[in-house]
Amino acid sequence: MRITGGVMRTAAVATAGLVLLAGCGGGAKDGDGKNDGAGKKERPGGPARGPSVTTHLQHIPEVGSALESRIPADSEQVVAVYGKGMDSAESTVVLYEKGAKGWDRKATWAAHNGRNGWTLNHREGDKRSPIGVFTLTDAGGVLADPGARLPYTHSEEFTPPPYWDKGTRHDFDYVVAVNYNRVKGTSPLDPTRPQGQAKGGGIWLHLDHGSGTSGCVSVPKAGMAALLRTLDPERHPVVVMGDKAHLSA
Repeated sequence: MRITGGVMRTAAVATAGLVLLAGCGGGAKDGDGKNDGAGKKERPGGPARGPSVTTHLQHIPEVGSALESRIPADSEQVVAVYGKGMDSAESTVVLYEKGAKGWDRKATWAAHNGRNGWTLNHREGDKRSPIGVFTLTDAGGVLADPGARLPYTHSEEFTPPPYWDKGTRHDFDYVVAVNYNRVKGTSPLDPTRPQGQAKGGGIWLHLDHGSGTSGCVSVPKAGMAALLRTLDPERHPVVVMGDKAHLSA
């Protein structure tokens, strides 16, 4: 049991098999991490180039009305994931915060999404990340709480199984659960799938290993630590994610 940001949580009782159900898009058969590309010398998920701060924006850049209308009115923090293309694993993550005069761009990181790209109809094992707007309410990881504002579950049960590629061993040192087909207010380890197992789940923001994932969005360690220290439940954070074409629709 731990207390984080004034919220008490009992760590989930889990096994390594449960992590396979809960983490990064599926079970052992379809989300075993063996083909995530770690060690393939692909572009690392380091900081993206360009200015990190843009202020007083009236809209989230490159997000069209279809998805913008799904951002809750009370949300003051948006993590935007701009996928390079429908079938690409490369993306850029940008953190926006809403101030008195509009949205301010706070930080930008190069990132990765599902290794097969994106989908409007995510299915377990498709290796694609779901397109949409999803709330962010729960976090955790192998490492101790770095000062997260979201409720944080600190547990060794986040550790990937030993047969995963060694380059993915630290993927779940820090995670933020994306509220796609999961129960809000529970540990990211919770394997419950309200829409059924076939719709997939276990979609997280987690540490980057340099290439595509089984469906999650991966961010450099410094970026994940920054997000954990910044995302505030009182500001109702959400993630807006997808390929650029669908984001701008």
